Amino acid sequence: MISLTVAAPDAVPTLITTQCPDPSETQIQVKIAATALNFADLLLTQGRYQDTPDFPLVPGLEIAGTVTALGAQVTRLKVGDRIAAITGHGGLAEYAVLDANRAIVLPETINFETAAAFQIAYATAHLALIRRARLAAGEKVVILGTAGGAGLAAVEVAKAAGATVIAAARGADRLKVAQKAGADITIDSAAEDLPETLLQHAPFDIVYDAVGGADGTAAARRLAPEGRHLLIGFASGDHPTLKPNHLLVKNIDVIGFNISAYSKVNPTALTDSLTTLLTWLASGQIRPHIGHRFPLSDANEALDLLKSRKATGKIIVTP
Repeated sequence: MISLTVAAPDAVPTLITTQCPDPSETQIQVKIAATALNFADLLLTQGRYQDTPDFPLVPGLEIAGTVTALGAQVTRLKVGDRIAAITGHGGLAEYAVLDANRAIVLPETINFETAAAFQIAYATAHLALIRRARLAAGEKVVILGTAGGAGLAAVEVAKAAGATVIAAARGADRLKVAQKAGADITIDSAAEDLPETLLQHAPFDIVYDAVGGADGTAAARRLAPEGRHLLIGFASGDHPTLKPNHLLVKNIDVIGFNISAYSKVNPTALTDSLTTLLTWLASGQIRPHIGHRFPLSDANEALDLLKSRKATGKIIVTP
């Protein structure tokens, strides 16, 4: 099989041909139909992700495809099942082997590209906003870094939960996509004074912070009493400055969120979230936005686009 392999941290990913792996007793082998990229894939290639496996490694955290072989102890699935899974790595390849309990069975109405695209982005938004931040209908949510797939997913999940959504991103074109996803208010952080504009719409109940840095700091200062600041990631390269006295006086919660931990510490919460989201997907409540498609042969170009931060929506790679 062909896979995009990284030999060492920061090495140029290279397409190589290897033997197709066989599943262990508790694993399945999957012929991959689509892989969705995430910012974590870049961290994987650099050896900086919190769950980076040993090198050489194959990036690609979420896939969809068809089961082609089963381990002896696997009874829940069968060969030919259409599945999606958060694999952690290994997705930029023609085949993958993964633990059977990571897979969710897809209805025929959901295509592979959509199935690959919805998992990490929407499970992150759903678990972070609903489970961790206790989002309630009628609350006001600020989403920083809305243009990417994870930010757009957060807009849709917050709207589905009955929130008022304020979306911040760089560029009018990206904000149009956020509006289409359901954002009530949009802020162009490239053209507007973000702290001043946020002040006009404050206070907020929740900040969904995938950016950090100055933007995250500005949003945190506008939280209402008993507000919640969700730390999703630091795309700016820096963390927000959250002053302890400010948090104390206003009874503010700072909530860390790491979706990769759920596969180990609470896999049931993750699969329950994905099952709920699959129902929302089938009913049209959520609509993953796929902005870019690449064949596996151009996977390095897909990673370069991800690195440039010019992508709108999810990037899909297909063998």
